[in-house]
Amino acid sequence: MPLGKVIRKYRKLKNLTQEEMAERLGVTAPAVNKWENENSFPDIILLAPIARLLDISLDTLLSFRENLTPEEINEIIRELDLKLKEQSYEEAFCWAKKKLEEYPDCEQLILNIAAIFDMQRMVQEVPNEKEYGEHICSLYARVLSSDDETIRIKAADCLVGFYMRKKQYDKAEKYLEYFSLQNPERKRKQAQIYAETGRVQEAYKAYEELLFADYQRISIEFYGMYMLALQDKDMTRARRFVEKQTELAKCFEMGKYYEIPAGRLEIAALEKDADTVIATMAEMLSGIGQIGDFRNAPLYEHMEFKEVTEEFLAEMKNNLLKCFRDEETYGFLKNDKRWQELVK
Repeated sequence: MPLGKVIRKYRKLKNLTQEEMAERLGVTAPAVNKWENENSFPDIILLAPIARLLDISLDTLLSFRENLTPEEINEIIRELDLKLKEQSYEEAFCWAKKKLEEYPDCEQLILNIAAIFDMQRMVQEVPNEKEYGEHICSLYARVLSSDDETIRIKAADCLVGFYMRKKQYDKAEKYLEYFSLQNPERKRKQAQIYAETGRVQEAYKAYEELLFADYQRISIEFYGMYMLALQDKDMTRARRFVEKQTELAKCFEMGKYYEIPAGRLEIAALEKDADTVIATMAEMLSGIGQIGDFRNAPLYEHMEFKEVTEEFLAEMKNNLLKCFRDEETYGFLKNDKRWQELVK
């Protein structure tokens, strides 16, 4: 906020007239009026007395640490949108630069203004496009060191997009480093760069790794929703989530073993459905040998997986049998010969 507006704002909050403020500072009322209308500035030796009179710090008076509220940022953006409709790109750009000079540390405003002008360049002819592009990139770069991760990632994302559109893929890759390794967007954008630069095999592998991770994430999410349905005793909804997990495994080519969700067995046990429990147990035990089938699925042909060892399969079978022998869960089957045969 400009100095004059700060003086006016806090003078009014103190319920002082321009005349009263002038009298206390030993200046004229017209001088205070000129400050507030930004026609002149107070002498430097008056800054501390003004701050004391208004009961604010010098930082506040000079707007060194002022943060715009989200509402104030939105108001500036609305005003910028209007100027872009009514004025030339250059005129709106000059206006925005002045705003950023008023609020040089407002990272959200910097990011928003850069993104708006960046997007506008894609939908209209802009003279001196290169010059504007460099300035927009410098705005993005200003907030790459932000303490706010969301702002950092958004700025890096915009820079990646900017340089990909210009086919400067080496620069685009540089800004991927601002994404964490766990952020799937990093791999997704890397795959796009691989594809654009003819590295087809790397692109396939990156996309396949994303798919494989997506299967695991979605499967966990379905299971979480399934557990919520059980808590609500909504068996119809619980069954639907179990069916979705089966469909998910088929869609992602995970193999027969993963098409048998544990929820199916759990629901059958809760309902004392002996036939379904026995059938599901048998399927799970016979499917252990297919637990690594996804390794040969066409969907993941560019990925490398660890070998599934016989020791691992044996341990998996023993763990299942141990689970199936749990009398608290499956005690209702103790006289069922099919169950006795399965859990030997």
